[in-house]
Amino acid sequence: MPDSLLTEFQTAYRNLELGPLLDQKDLDRFHVDYSEDTIAGLVQLIEDTSSVASKVIFSGHRGCGKSTLLAEFSRSPLLGNHYFAVMFSIAATVENSDVDHVNILFAIALNLMIEAEKHEVAIPKATQAVIYKWFAEQTQTDTKELKGEASFGIDLLKAVTLKLQTNAGVRREIKQKFERNASELVGQLNVIAATIQAATKKTILVIIDDLDKLELAVVRPIFRDNVKTLCLPGFHIIYTIPMATLRDGEIRTVVRTETNNQIEQMPVLKLFSREESHNPDAVPNVAMMNVLCEVLHKRIPDRLLDRATAETLIRYSGGVLREIIRIANECCRICLRQVRREPENAAIIINDRILEEAVNNIRNDFALTIGKVGYEILFKVYQDFEPDDPLQREFLDLLHELTLLEYRNHKVWYDVHPIVVELLSDRGYDLNAH
Repeated sequence: MPDSLLTEFQTAYRNLELGPLLDQKDLDRFHVDYSEDTIAGLVQLIEDTSSVASKVIFSGHRGCGKSTLLAEFSRSPLLGNHYFAVMFSIAATVENSDVDHVNILFAIALNLMIEAEKHEVAIPKATQAVIYKWFAEQTQTDTKELKGEASFGIDLLKAVTLKLQTNAGVRREIKQKFERNASELVGQLNVIAATIQAATKKTILVIIDDLDKLELAVVRPIFRDNVKTLCLPGFHIIYTIPMATLRDGEIRTVVRTETNNQIEQMPVLKLFSREESHNPDAVPNVAMMNVLCEVLHKRIPDRLLDRATAETLIRYSGGVLREIIRIANECCRICLRQVRREPENAAIIINDRILEEAVNNIRNDFALTIGKVGYEILFKVYQDFEPDDPLQREFLDLLHELTLLEYRNHKVWYDVHPIVVELLSDRGYDLNAH
């Protein structure tokens, strides 16, 4: 077996994991600048507000790079050294199906203290003790089993985090206690934030990631019924939100009102204009294509993926960063199996045949989740670049699952994910009909 080829594909495969670039090491290795305008928009919303407690809603397609951008933003020199920035994933703190407005606020309190411990913020011992006692009481955590004084704080916070992640009973009790008395929870949260701010002399900024990855049925009541409560804490917070949720007229109105219209959208990179999007001979936007080819180049050696195949792969992605990574990852999986089947073949690369096999596998995954109504919506959008009803639940679900993609220039328009288009043909839809 050509060990070097196996190793190269293994490295590329690992480089193509779907997770965001959160660590500085990963950002240094793989980051490609393509979202300066979005970062500038977030900075503007935080820096230029007259309030010290602004709430920003950050939206965009799943997988368009929001998490990576937020990690970069939290370290942005544009913010200067004036902020105590805390970014955390709600998915790493609370079981996804059980996320609600109460445990979001509780998770903010918890992660503020975790970050304070990491940075050894000099909080007065008496104040620290009161805060830790509060956490222990809310989660029924026995502090007697924890280690000595030097590591007591971080050990307690780890124990509390584990309970919030895994113990549905603890989450239920926290919700029951604070659901009708949110002011008590927000009051404690403000005490923690004020304590850290006093010790660091920095403005508090909390960034909550991965709310946009929750199921729509979980997210809707959070932002439809409880966004007012989420806006109560007295410091800056950025909430991520699924694009489909923000398309719900009722929710969008409430969110706009409560946040003073502090909404930032991260667009998909547009390879083609609306007029050219269905033309197989259309030339893609050169600047966008170069950016996305660089994304692949940083993860896959050029000798394993030539430029022409890379461009075809990117066309299949619709300009969604996550989809580029997903398609390339599937290509590497196929190649790794081939390397093991043909140990003497040193000429294995990601070519058009491998790419088509990968695309077909992903297309089959899409097909499993599309019903009759879904196909009708897809065909309508393919023909007209818009649905009959943009608030229809099935349309929003297709948008959330990336089966449909939203694009923006002087107006908003929609298109079918390029991999999904063939499914319409397979179902007998005439794609040339108008």
